[in-house]
Amino acid sequence: MFDIAPTELLIVALVALVVIGPKDLPRVMRTVGYWVGRARGMARHFRSGIDTMIRESELEEMEKKWKEENERIMRDYPTLPAADAAAPAPPADAAAPAPSAGPAPEALPPAAEGRELP
Repeated sequence: MFDIAPTELLIVALVALVVIGPKDLPRVMRTVGYWVGRARGMARHFRSGIDTMIRESELEEMEKKWKEENERIMRDYPTLPAADAAAPAPPADAAAPAPSAGPAPEALPPAAEGRELP
């Protein structure tokens, strides 16, 4: 933003030394540093406020887009009525497993269950 070359700073320092004098120069530089720090702090505070406002605006915009997209999806794919949504249950006897003719699995030796012996 401010393009100040080192030679320009040297000239300003020499003029300040001549005009202010070596006795008062440290006090003046301390005062200038204080005010520059305050100005930077105010600029940082202002910038963070602007960034917060931008983020909130972007969030509101995204929420609006999400709401519109959600409404579009709900229009395109409506939910089914409760009577159509329930699938018919299978008959009670069809869900039961058929009795096996062989022995129960716990009665079989370990090798017969597909496991190898150590």
